[in-house]
Amino acid sequence: MSKGNRSKPAPPRGKGPRTARLGELLREVVAEELERIDDPRLELVSITSVEVDADLNRAIVSYDSLAGEAGDAEILEAFAARRVRLQAAVGRQIHARKTPVLQFRPDEVIRHAERIEQILRDVPRDGGPATGSAAETDAGPA
Repeated sequence: MSKGNRSKPAPPRGKGPRTARLGELLREVVAEELERIDDPRLELVSITSVEVDADLNRAIVSYDSLAGEAGDAEILEAFAARRVRLQAAVGRQIHARKTPVLQFRPDEVIRHAERIEQILRDVPRDGGPATGSAAETDAGPA
């Protein structure tokens, strides 16, 4: 029996533990470096996840902020200004042949979850509609 038959099949590209581990490591490195940066636009920003592509060329850094959508333009501008510093920190700390290029975006999953929570908070607790129906208002005492 040859060695090739005994080996485990490789996980699908981009979905394997290597990219997941690298993504988590990048999240930690970027979050730590973000704490060292003295930029008020990035003070209330947290790094929620990092997705690394299969070729390790690009890493999409997702963030969330207390400023919400209103602060995105300013936060993305700050990340653009600090990208070289963050990229250098990643290069120093991950000890990989390639350092993925960092790209930043708001974490839409968290934003969608917040929107769903808001909708659920707005639903009346008794299960009825928020305003009285026409049948309730037109029907007087008998």
